[in-house]
Amino acid sequence: MGDGPDRHDAENLSRELGLTEDVRFIGKQEQIEEILAVSDLFILPSEYESFGLAALEAMAAGVPLISSDAGGLPEININGKTGYMSPVGDVVSMSRNAISILENDDTLKAFKINAAEQAKKFDIHHIVPIYEKLYDRFLIKPLPLKKLSPEKI
Repeated sequence: MGDGPDRHDAENLSRELGLTEDVRFIGKQEQIEEILAVSDLFILPSEYESFGLAALEAMAAGVPLISSDAGGLPEININGKTGYMSPVGDVVSMSRNAISILENDDTLKAFKINAAEQAKKFDIHHIVPIYEKLYDRFLIKPLPLKKLSPEKI
């Protein structure tokens, strides 16, 4: 799902390996909720990722996450609970982790539940008050003004 600079190479590799019956390249999607609702795994092997909103959306849909440990992903993905993280570029580790989740129905079910629960921690109603409290802590408060009597003006 989605597009990027490596899509063409990935499609060619899929053909070379004879995987065209098992792998679909569906490009950019507007309503990903429908796709996430029937997904068992979300893989985000980013080299750079500031926060990982796409990962969080998948987890909110109850989809376990296989990700790199780039940027803000460790804040979202709890390794061994909501999915697995691997060092950037470690495709072998990501593949093994994906298989370990998918080969056991009980593991898959637990990771789905854990992913959805973790995503709730980032719900707007929970996270905005935390940011507001942090901002308020560091805002410079104006000093109270003394009332001046008319004769001192």
